[in-house]
Amino acid sequence: MLTATPRFAALVTAGVIATMFALMLLLEWRFPLRKTVESKPRRIFRNLVLAALAAAVGTFVQLPILVPLSRWVGAHRFGLLNVIPMPKLASTIAAVVLLDYTLWWWHWASHRIPFLWRFHLVHHVDRDLDASTALRFHFGEHALSTLYRGAQIAILGASPLAVWIWQLILFASVLFHHSNVALPIAWERRLVRLIVTPRMHGIHHSERFHETDSNWSSLLSWWDYLHRTLVLNVPHRTITIGIPAFLDPRDVTLGRVLAMPFVRQRRAWDVREPARTEATPAAMLSA
Repeated sequence: MLTATPRFAALVTAGVIATMFALMLLLEWRFPLRKTVESKPRRIFRNLVLAALAAAVGTFVQLPILVPLSRWVGAHRFGLLNVIPMPKLASTIAAVVLLDYTLWWWHWASHRIPFLWRFHLVHHVDRDLDASTALRFHFGEHALSTLYRGAQIAILGASPLAVWIWQLILFASVLFHHSNVALPIAWERRLVRLIVTPRMHGIHHSERFHETDSNWSSLLSWWDYLHRTLVLNVPHRTITIGIPAFLDPRDVTLGRVLAMPFVRQRRAWDVREPARTEATPAAMLSA
């Protein structure tokens, strides 16, 4: 979205999101990974309303700030990647990788900093996990992320093209790993060495704190290997999606979810959890 031709970039981005979303819905219907607990049409409607509000923030808050900033960074050769001489292709690839790595820290902070968690909680209280969850973020979280995205662009010196390519790949990745698609386990065990997969991210959406407190990566899974925050040894059939304090469907209606960051927060977890009775090898996804 942050290119010299924003209209074209926006059309391409919208096309990728729509195509990937439709494909994941089709695959979820044909090859479901988990049984759903809530009406899918009702959830999709709720999640798309939240997505539309977040997209409005992106259009009217993020773009007017981040597009000029990205162009200024390029024009003034500002930031890390503009200081280090390298070919344009290498600089673009490095920017995509570093933008993804710094996003890992934003995701980590969104769980660890109580004020940010108030907004990110809206994403996690979804009682099912599928492609529509990938679009389910509170508009307040998008607004708060604007400053962090600006810092990413400025410090790294990411070009408008690099930011747009990263966002495009990121959108596709987020829709993929939130999906309720049962890939062949052999595929996932290979893919998870490089990118986030549905089973890997399903563990992050577990109702158990010590499982949610892992697997922070959004595109490349390398960062969880790097920080030793990768958890793969949880059988997906043992996972309950959601937050323990918000498993009642009356707590996750559209109105309550929109108001959630602005009202008194209940304790999300009791972290004194019993050990699971099933186990798999420590570094292996379970079928």
